[in-house]
Amino acid sequence: MRSTLSTSAFRQAARPRRLPSQYSRFASSNAETAQKKTQDALGSAQKTAEKLWESSKKFLGPLGERAGSMLGSYRQPVMYNLSVARELLKQVYVAERLQPPTDLAVVKSAYSTLWSRASSQAYWRGILSSGEWVKVAIYGVEAYGIFKIGEIVGRRSIVGYNLN
Repeated sequence: MRSTLSTSAFRQAARPRRLPSQYSRFASSNAETAQKKTQDALGSAQKTAEKLWESSKKFLGPLGERAGSMLGSYRQPVMYNLSVARELLKQVYVAERLQPPTDLAVVKSAYSTLWSRASSQAYWRGILSSGEWVKVAIYGVEAYGIFKIGEIVGRRSIVGYNLN
């Protein structure tokens, strides 16, 4: 019994060890395939950005030409980043199964629910007792911040309006 145990241990120790690259014969081809797919995606994003740029120039006319000349050498990186953002948003839209409201009744019911909760004292008592008020307060601060950023962008000034 002892000799078979030591023999199997000897065989395992004497067996040549495989390198990690030898475990998968196709590891390099998988990496090459992934790299090729990445390059194809990059190429298609750049082509799409160029098409978008050309169509926007045609749609906007002289204004589009002037915007393109103002971007200068930044035009290609800006267009690339916009196309990447668009593709990312498409993937999120599909993955989250987002869709616009299909009926006006859906929008009305959402706003009526919000209004009924906001005007109900029982709802506010429930929030205070459960600790949900913190989450509601954070959402309120986020909404207020987004509103203020919109005002700043609209005024083109952080404080007040430029009266010149």
